[in-house]
Amino acid sequence: MPERRGMIIKNVSEDALDLRLDTRTLHMTAGEERPVTAPEVKDARLRQALQVREIAIVRPTTDDEATALDAELAGGG
Repeated sequence: MPERRGMIIKNVSEDALDLRLDTRTLHMTAGEERPVTAPEVKDARLRQALQVREIAIVRPTTDDEATALDAELAGGG
């Protein structure tokens, strides 16, 4: 089975959005793209935001983006 990957998500609404995940809160301006980790992709609040079309999945994260996000979340970036 392939390794689960994180995703780049985009705020597709015209307003700023606070997406409260189990692990952190993402503050996103209108049109902003942000990476989320593979476990966060399964978060119920993220899936709800997808259902009501507040956010959209842009694409999977690259290895470099995933490494940078892991470092940021660990406090190293």
